[in-house]
Amino acid sequence: MAQSAQPGTEGAHDAHEGGTRRDFLHLATVGVGAIGAAAIAWPFIDQWNPAADTLALASIEVDLSKIADGQAITVSWRGKPVFIRRRTPTEIAEAEAVPMGDLPDPQTDASRVEKPEWLVVVGVCTHLGCIPLGQSSTQPRGDFGGWFCPCHGSHYDTSGRIRKGPAPSNLPVPAYDFLSDTRIRIG
Repeated sequence: MAQSAQPGTEGAHDAHEGGTRRDFLHLATVGVGAIGAAAIAWPFIDQWNPAADTLALASIEVDLSKIADGQAITVSWRGKPVFIRRRTPTEIAEAEAVPMGDLPDPQTDASRVEKPEWLVVVGVCTHLGCIPLGQSSTQPRGDFGGWFCPCHGSHYDTSGRIRKGPAPSNLPVPAYDFLSDTRIRIG
């Protein structure tokens, strides 16, 4: 004699299987939707990454052997000008003698250089992003012998520190290392 199902158990069994299928379909749909959204969003997010040419310049090496005392050169690093100046003993002495109370953004000269004769700074005025003058001996170097930004009159000293004008801070010093006495790596 065949056993008959207990009343109410057959419907519960079907509801349990239907719920499992429904849960699977729901999870599968959400998963496919998330993958699709990520595939659509990826190109937008990827465009925020730096361009290949910028990444290639993440660090640069510079030969210092041809720079004479008192001379400065400009190199490009990460799309910005970097000023490298071989300071004279007089420029070094002037930079070291400045009282901290005279500086709007106080920093010692020693904290801005690895070797006193070499100053390496990003050559962008901290006021509005102009390029200060003073890289060649024929350009105005301002009241303190460093750089002068003619846009709004900021004067920097021979350590790249703001001394006069609207610039709020010193010229930034990028991360750099001496690879030898005549070669540095910036970045």
